[in-house]
Amino acid sequence: MLRDITLGQYYAKDSVIHRLDPRVKIVAVIVYIIMLFLVRDFIGYAVSFAAAAAVICASGVPFRFILRGMKPVAVILALTFLLNLFLYPGTVLLSAGPFHITQQGLHQALFMACRLILLIFGTAILTYTTKPMKLTDGMEALMSPLSRFGFPAHEIAIIMSIALRFIPMLVQEADKIMKAQQARGADFESGNIIRRVRSLMPLFIPLFIGAFRIAQDLAMAMEARCYRGGTGRTRLHVMKLHKRDAAASVLLAVYAGLILAERILPALF
Repeated sequence: MLRDITLGQYYAKDSVIHRLDPRVKIVAVIVYIIMLFLVRDFIGYAVSFAAAAAVICASGVPFRFILRGMKPVAVILALTFLLNLFLYPGTVLLSAGPFHITQQGLHQALFMACRLILLIFGTAILTYTTKPMKLTDGMEALMSPLSRFGFPAHEIAIIMSIALRFIPMLVQEADKIMKAQQARGADFESGNIIRRVRSLMPLFIPLFIGAFRIAQDLAMAMEARCYRGGTGRTRLHVMKLHKRDAAASVLLAVYAGLILAERILPALF
């Protein structure tokens, strides 16, 4: 299960999506998320899925690699689906004791499941195709106008970048601890779900200790390199927009226009 957590990992590949400016990719993900919440029916989701699939194909990231990252959130997806399926009022299609499946509930369950899946696809491809340092520089560049009003753009960007980099590190640390405890006779796989959760409790204390150790090492390394924030800091690679970034922006505008048209036109006619 721990090996299936791919969030925050960078998938090295020389594709057109990898070469896009990080600012363009961050804005594209933000627009994509907003458009998903504006979708009113499954036609909009079909357009969003086609857009996400096209980006995934262009990025060269294997689809099975992205699906493997979906396994840790499968419980959340299933819970969301079941809650909407059984608790949404409407025309009853099937009854089983106190539980009722309604036509509106089935529609809402499928609708919310599609939204969550597409959200994960859209946000995951950003971390798969963007190195953490480029992601940090892109976020800082986008938030830099707010620095005039006292907003700590650089600090927020570096915190988010470190958080993303810590995810795979903590997963590896937890995997090592689990293997060490299994070698000493610990059992994490037998029994019901409650017993499995209880068997994971001994992992937390060494995992927290390891996390604090990693954080301390990182802080000492930053201090040894005289890190003092973003003031007066220069970069080896200066971000510049290219023709491919302009083409991606046009395609993003076309996608947003299709979703807005799908939402607005039925209301007008």
